[in-house]
Amino acid sequence: MTVDAVIFDIGNVLIEWQPERYYDRTVGEARRRAMFEAVDLHAMNDEVDRGGDFTATIYAAAEQYPEFRDEIRQWHDNWIELASPEIPRSVRLLRALRAKGVPVFALTNFGIGSFDYAETQYPFLGEFDRRYISGHMQVIKPDPRIYEMVEQDCGLAPERLLFADDRADNIAAAAARGWQVHHFTGPEGWAETLVAKGLLSAAEAA
Repeated sequence: MTVDAVIFDIGNVLIEWQPERYYDRTVGEARRRAMFEAVDLHAMNDEVDRGGDFTATIYAAAEQYPEFRDEIRQWHDNWIELASPEIPRSVRLLRALRAKGVPVFALTNFGIGSFDYAETQYPFLGEFDRRYISGHMQVIKPDPRIYEMVEQDCGLAPERLLFADDRADNIAAAAARGWQVHHFTGPEGWAETLVAKGLLSAAEAA
């Protein structure tokens, strides 16, 4: 089926997002496990991704759990270390598609302030034809509304969109709307899909 636009998730597709790995390195696995059991840090991050203030949301959570105050604040203060490094081949695929004239969009659960910061560290975040950032949209994947908003804005038929995301629930929600989807588990498989869809040659996807 023809693809009119390719849509990239960002976390764990273009940039590694592994907060647990960061904390294992900085405070140790035991301390990290205790903190993640006591504090729903991913729910806190979802609040940021829905448009909550980057600093205020995280610092408020830190005050609610004083025994982990310093560690929770690191989610903000050292955020770029949680969201790193970039995934080089995925970035090459993004640029190869654009070089071929294929429209490339981003659809990502990302806060307003955190995305603004990430853009200063990762120049490719400014290279999309359209960017759908959940913080600005005030809704996060896999809520069906976010996919509907993309469709309404870009004006393309759902079945002509190809979307890559690392989370199965996000992929399932897009597929339910008729999108073509790829469950991202690494850039090699994503490259193979782009070649199979006729969007890139094997050499271009290397």
